[in-house]
Amino acid sequence: MRLGRARAVALIECADTIREVLATRSLYSWAATQPGAEPMAGRATAWAAVLPAAIKVVVRRSRHGGALAALTGELFRAPRAAHELAVSLRLSRLGVPTPRIVAYALYPAFAGLWRCDVMTERLRGSDFPDAWRGAAGDAERIAMLDALARLLRTLQEAGAFHADLNLKNVLVVPGARMPTAYALDVDRVQFGVRGDKRIAGRNFARVMRSVEKWRHRWKLGLSDAHLQHFRDAAGQTQSATES
Repeated sequence: MRLGRARAVALIECADTIREVLATRSLYSWAATQPGAEPMAGRATAWAAVLPAAIKVVVRRSRHGGALAALTGELFRAPRAAHELAVSLRLSRLGVPTPRIVAYALYPAFAGLWRCDVMTERLRGSDFPDAWRGAAGDAERIAMLDALARLLRTLQEAGAFHADLNLKNVLVVPGARMPTAYALDVDRVQFGVRGDKRIAGRNFARVMRSVEKWRHRWKLGLSDAHLQHFRDAAGQTQSATES
């Protein structure tokens, strides 16, 4: 869709609502002002809201990370939303759990720069560190480690290396029998040969790097026994090193 100078892509069942919202404001400002909107912490605040079709969504404003984040902020010369959508669809087709993208919108700023909002379907879960801290006992934590190992196996089967894979980018969603771990922020995923063990090792190394940070910097209670269980479940009998 084109609405003035703004551009948007949306699921067909949500297109009319997205068009109505963008006629007067951004997706981000709409979500932030909805009754019962919930702020969600991350690189910047995201907002959880509900579309009229009763679809629960999370809307985030894309922002740069890294050393130049304070300078570049939310302005992009080439927003990656279309690429993120393509990656998300490809991962889903290949069996990798990742939240569905409902819509994205691009807004022109100045000098060829753009702002971008991405709306994803909200899943009732918590990121891995919050889920770990809230677990009822060790059996629940072991199930979470098994879910994370399954996610790594599906990424390997898809030939997908997640360059930004860390515990905060894993959403743990409870299930009737076992939880499911979903991959978040997939715009930096790179595809290679499906089933490649080197991809499995690189993804495992990314997770373990994050695990060590959370263990030592933020005192997340992951014991050596937990880590050995995770290595075995992920099929990584020795410490992997990222290539």
